[in-house]
Amino acid sequence: MTSHVSSLLLLCSLIASIATFYHKICQRKVYIVDFACYKPDPACICTKELFLEKSTCSGRFHDESIDFQRKIMDRSGFGQKTYVPESLLETPPNISGAEARKETESVIFGAIDELLLKTNVKVDDIGILVTNCCLFNPTPSLSAIVVNHYKLKHNILSYNLSGMGCSAGLLSIDLAKQLLQVHPNSYALIVSTENINSGWYMGNNRSMLVTNCLFRMGAAAILLSNLSSDSCRSKYSLSHIVRTHKGSQDDCYNCIIQKEDETQRITGVALSKDLMNYAGDALKANISTLGKSVLPLMEQLKFLSTFVAKKYFNKRMKPYTPDFKLAFEHFCIHTGGKAVQDGLQKILELSDWDLEPSRMTLYRYGNTSSSSVWYVLAYCEAKGRIKKGDRIWQIAFGSGFKCNSAVLCALRNIDPTKEKNPWTDEIQEFPVNVAN
Repeated sequence: MTSHVSSLLLLCSLIASIATFYHKICQRKVYIVDFACYKPDPACICTKELFLEKSTCSGRFHDESIDFQRKIMDRSGFGQKTYVPESLLETPPNISGAEARKETESVIFGAIDELLLKTNVKVDDIGILVTNCCLFNPTPSLSAIVVNHYKLKHNILSYNLSGMGCSAGLLSIDLAKQLLQVHPNSYALIVSTENINSGWYMGNNRSMLVTNCLFRMGAAAILLSNLSSDSCRSKYSLSHIVRTHKGSQDDCYNCIIQKEDETQRITGVALSKDLMNYAGDALKANISTLGKSVLPLMEQLKFLSTFVAKKYFNKRMKPYTPDFKLAFEHFCIHTGGKAVQDGLQKILELSDWDLEPSRMTLYRYGNTSSSSVWYVLAYCEAKGRIKKGDRIWQIAFGSGFKCNSAVLCALRNIDPTKEKNPWTDEIQEFPVNVAN
């Protein structure tokens, strides 16, 4: 009887191993053909002084709120060339559905137009479309707006993700990747953005005023392919995506939440003062999963041994932080804010060179939400850092609370002299000193 059970277990194990191996070799490779980031018109540039001037002239903020915003701007890591829609530079700000639509159409059409120009892909060849924007969700949806504007084919697989925060860009990549596994010979277009007009807060709740100070205008369009013929011209292959969701914990769920303030009943997005703690916990959970796929075996063993020792023998033991620089050449960290960058640099023990692309993106473009990791990657390309075989780690955080990672592998050297991206005309000015 025992021998039969052992034989059965062995057979089941063998079948599982074969199924896993078969699944891996049969997965379609997904390529990132190219991407484009939108660079707004100079008329949308908003210096720190102009931001505070417009906030004061609006007549909606108390003196204490203006002082609070001034302190946030001083510590923001921003430069003097971030962008907001022109509607918010009016006095008073022109906050309306029409202006929100105008802003969104300008950034997503601008990004898509540049992407189509770079890739020479015909719109009729696009079979999958995924758009994401957290706060602005009109009817018809953003994905329908894209279909209508570009006259995409009637049987396109179209999806619109809403309310999913700054990490939704990588969620969109994951969704497209899953769809490309079951739809052969397809192109997937992903568009990631956030709407600044519809998210602008005109009250005096400090936890909601922070978003006015940090979020800025931008969008990214990315073209994915599962055609083997695209392996020669694509920039990257998509290796791994790891998604971590802490929404089952009430504190994490409520740390970024849209609601009305308590006094004026004005809608805004409130950020918890403990946000960085939740981000750290989500990151640790995410890298614990990701590390199994990307870290050298010795690093995994070091992490596992200290984890076991801390859990069962010495709870005061400092957990071992794996050296992710052994797994990646480049780190594209979401430009959520200077505190986010400082926190990740400490947790992951990254150098200033590693953080430079993210810090410079925050300085030049601000927090462009779900598109930010693509502006960071564009910086790496413009600096001539990307070489064939390089591994890139994109990390993003968002409401929910979520931490998502994507791992890319460069398929060729990226020559900055032959590339056009939002950094091209001014990359020689960077890096700059952003120390406060």
